[in-house]
Amino acid sequence: MTSLVQPVRVFIDPVEGTPAAVEARRWVWPLLILALCVSASGTLFSLRWDATPDVIRELQASGEMSTISEADLSDKIQTASRKALVGGIAKGVFVMPFMALLLAAMLWVVSWLFDRPVHFEKLMSVAAIALLPIALYHLILTGCLAAQHTVSVSRVLQLVPSHLGAFLGELSPKMARVASTVDFFNLWSTALLGLGFSAATGMPRTRALLLSLALYVMFAGVMMVGLPGSAGGGQ
Repeated sequence: MTSLVQPVRVFIDPVEGTPAAVEARRWVWPLLILALCVSASGTLFSLRWDATPDVIRELQASGEMSTISEADLSDKIQTASRKALVGGIAKGVFVMPFMALLLAAMLWVVSWLFDRPVHFEKLMSVAAIALLPIALYHLILTGCLAAQHTVSVSRVLQLVPSHLGAFLGELSPKMARVASTVDFFNLWSTALLGLGFSAATGMPRTRALLLSLALYVMFAGVMMVGLPGSAGGGQ
């Protein structure tokens, strides 16, 4: 029971709870919670998603709408729904644990660069605990999806307005991507990452928090602003 209580304590008392969970190397339960919450939101989205408008929009953009039969259109809609279901589950079961492992590996490189040797299992705990706010986001999203009859992709993005862009009204695509980086759950994760890295390596807490913020700025600049912009300007 202690192995579950310690990670959950991070939500109540992150300043004391995060170092305690890192020292105890608690990473299994945080990863299980993350995988379960992300899989739940992905599954419920696939069940609530009305794929018809999105599939028709895609076919119109590609010029296939005028030549496709009604039976083929129905097959494409069913295929899109099945892909959403499989993708939602796979994201929770495979993608999120892999992201945690990748984050732990990056932290190991950073600790090596700063000459702060640390056991990899502690860094895995830091990564898993830092992703708990993302699990909470998906848990809230699951509850919101459960209250919907049908949803679209654009509607899902508005169900949990946690980033700055949700409160600024109409923005250009570029500014919308920049505003989306100022996200409550992402910044919460960044703070936990700094607290955990400080506990794992002995780095001063303020320095570790600034380091984690710098890492998030680099990540957001590439993955949330740069790549979506080069791919066509979508969020």
